[in-house]
Amino acid sequence: MFSLMKEDVEVVFEQDPAARRVLEVVLTYAGLHAVWAHRVAHALFKRKFFFLARVVSQMSRFFTGIEIHPGAKIGRRFFIDHGMGVVIGETCEIGNNVTIFQGVTLGGTGKERGKRHPTLHDNVLVATGAKVLGSITIGENSKVGAGSVVLKNVPPNSTVVGIPGTVVIQDGVKVKRDLNHQDLPDPVADKCNMLEEKIAILREQVAVVSEQLEKERNK
Repeated sequence: MFSLMKEDVEVVFEQDPAARRVLEVVLTYAGLHAVWAHRVAHALFKRKFFFLARVVSQMSRFFTGIEIHPGAKIGRRFFIDHGMGVVIGETCEIGNNVTIFQGVTLGGTGKERGKRHPTLHDNVLVATGAKVLGSITIGENSKVGAGSVVLKNVPPNSTVVGIPGTVVIQDGVKVKRDLNHQDLPDPVADKCNMLEEKIAILREQVAVVSEQLEKERNK
């Protein structure tokens, strides 16, 4: 446990240029406190002390603003930068050397049971405000851009951005995207076309009825 705690401190100095002294990091870094609390909560969770595990995790949430379910599996050298608003679900699996920033959600997409939260492989970075949802996998060495919403698997060595998340770089090569704007769907135009078709049908029906009425009058 002590070796893990030492690694947790070391990774702060590697990832955060604002870190100055060990005492400052140990006493003031909420992300570090959340990771340490989770290690205790997860140990209790594995021993089926579920209530105590949740008490520890909720106390950590109260003091740090970071919510990590005690059932989540987190590897070594996990770094949460700033951290406020981070949520990590019960069935999350996080590898080694993973970094996430404030406002990140590693969550589910509904009330499904079983594995319902993401798996992040080694060396993944998830930027500010990103949402990674569902039982999906983020491959090793991949990056999720700030504010992205990722709902599908991301291959290794990729960068994904946008809503929904789209891979823009893979293995160092820019991924070509379809930028043919004139062929993009236009729901407003589609609705107008549908209304015009209905109006044309109604005109035909009105014309038929008018013709029948005219014939009855001339009898």
